[in-house]
Order: sequence, then C-alpha cells, then structure tokens
Amino acid sequence: MSLKGKTAVVTGSNSGIGLGIAIELAKAGADVVLNSFTDRDEDHALAEKIGTEHGVTARYIKADMSVGDDCRALIEQAGRCDILVNNAGIQHVAPIDQFPPETWDRIIAINMNSAYHTTAAALPKMREAGWGRVVNIASAHGLTASPFKSAYVAAKHGVVGMTKVVALETAQEPITANAVCPGYVLTPLVEAQIPDTMKEYDMSREEVIKNVMLVRQPSKEFATVEQMGGTVVFLCSDAAAQITGTTISVDGGWTAL
Repeated sequence: MSLKGKTAVVTGSNSGIGLGIAIELAKAGADVVLNSFTDRDEDHALAEKIGTEHGVTARYIKADMSVGDDCRALIEQAGRCDILVNNAGIQHVAPIDQFPPETWDRIIAINMNSAYHTTAAALPKMREAGWGRVVNIASAHGLTASPFKSAYVAAKHGVVGMTKVVALETAQEPITANAVCPGYVLTPLVEAQIPDTMKEYDMSREEVIKNVMLVRQPSKEFATVEQMGGTVVFLCSDAAAQITGTTISVDGGWTAL
C-alpha cells in the first residue's frame, strides 16, 4: 500500500487519533502535513521527527479549525493535498437544555464545518492532480446516539451525510470520500472524559472503562490509534478505489448491537 509521492493533510494531528493516522500515512510513504491550533516548537519538532523516522517530508501548519478561513488557508499553505483526513474534533457532555450555546457552536464548527471548508478547498487540487482521497473521521456517534452528547452526535451525523454527498459528486472521478467511525479509542480526548465520568457514577477508573465507557463496545477493548491509521491507509490504497460514500466502523462491534 505505498503512498509514495502523495501528500496527506491531517487536521487535528499533533496528538491522539490524528497523530496516529499521520504516522501510519508516513510509514506508507506519504508526505504529511500536521495541524492544530497551537504553534509551539514541539509541534514543529514532532513533524520533523516523523519526517526523519520515515524518510518523508513532514510539516506542521497552524490553523484553527473553528475558523473557516483558517481551514481553507491550511489547504492552500499545504500546496498539494492528495489525501485529506478531516480529524479535528472536540467534545462536551451535558443535557441539551443545559448545553452552553457557545460550546454547541464551537463543536459544530470544529467537528463538522471544518470538514466542509477543507474539502471545498482540497477538491480542486485533487482534480488537478488526477487523484484524491477524502477520509472523514466521524464516530460511532455518526451512526447512533448517546444521551448528553447532542452537539457531538449532530456534528458526526452531519459529517457522515456530507461524506456521501462528496462521494456522489466525485463518483466518476478518481477521487473517493469515506467516513471512518471509531468507537472508543484511547486518546487524550477519551482520557479527559474519564475523571468526570468517575465522579458522575462514583466508580473507579477500571469500573468506568468496562461498565460505562465500553458498555456499548462488545469487544470491551479500546481501539488503537494504529488501527485507525491502518484503516485510513487502506482507504487511500488502490484496493479501495471503488469504496466511496460509505462508513467503516472501528468500534469493537458497537454499531452491530
């Protein structure tokens, strides 16, 4: 599954799932562009490390995925974008009648609207290159729902729907668009949810993981960032050239229930 000669832009990729995906794409030979809203020395050092370890060109570009102009500027600054992985996301848990409106707006902007802006900017580049892959990191919550996650569920359902539209609009071109729907992946985002959930249910960390967080994940195991990256690499390969407009669940059986 060599991706040598391709350039991949991965949003929200200086940690967690995004970083795991960027590393696996680099392992497959793709040049990679890392992104987040910070602009620290360690962000650029991380990109340099990936490039050195895997013999590819790796860069870090700051862009705030809550700002549409920043999303589009990211793609322009990348110069080339054969592979676009829309991964950036945030989470907030609250009953809908207590959900802060500004938090709702920010979740929708980062988790869904950013994918619109980056995709709109990337498609002309893919068409010019004669090849392209759009991979949207949705969620099991793009296919089903959980209480107290209204903005996240709404955004991820929107991402799945938009993925299908992009696939139909590019169906007769050498461009595909698919959504990956992970269940729980052990990332900083998930780690951050554990303490609040422990307090809410008065449980230990182990009990929360098994009986609350993974209660809907039949495997009772977290997915890994390496598995997420491997799935994205497959979708970018020639073997997946006729896979478009669909979702791939990496959820330990969650959505089979």
